[in-house]
Amino acid sequence: MIMALLLDLANIVGGLLLAIPLLAQIPSAGPGLSRFTTKVAPWAWIVGVIALVAAGYYLLVHIFDGPHVFHFEVVGILVGLALLWNRLRGRDRPAPGPLGAGLLLAVFGLIAIVVGIQGLFTPD
Repeated sequence: MIMALLLDLANIVGGLLLAIPLLAQIPSAGPGLSRFTTKVAPWAWIVGVIALVAAGYYLLVHIFDGPHVFHFEVVGILVGLALLWNRLRGRDRPAPGPLGAGLLLAVFGLIAIVVGIQGLFTPD
């Protein structure tokens, strides 16, 4: 139960950190979200580790014991890898922005937010 909650919250917070270039363009909510992410950004690697551990746990459980692999686990692993990219590879993620790979990461962040919210309302 706690692991599922950790996975869902890691998907939501990690998606928020990845999607901030798009969310910052919302006129009334953009500045507040930008301030929030600047405070949370130094701990993005912790969110990435939690996402990888929780998603990896559920991936193993559902491969060996469960009915099938769910999209929550796949998105959680991808969020964890995206947030830990600079620590794993030794180089920075693509620069956030409305073009190229930064846009792809921002759109994936929006998808991760939706998957995390869906996971909160889905029974284990």
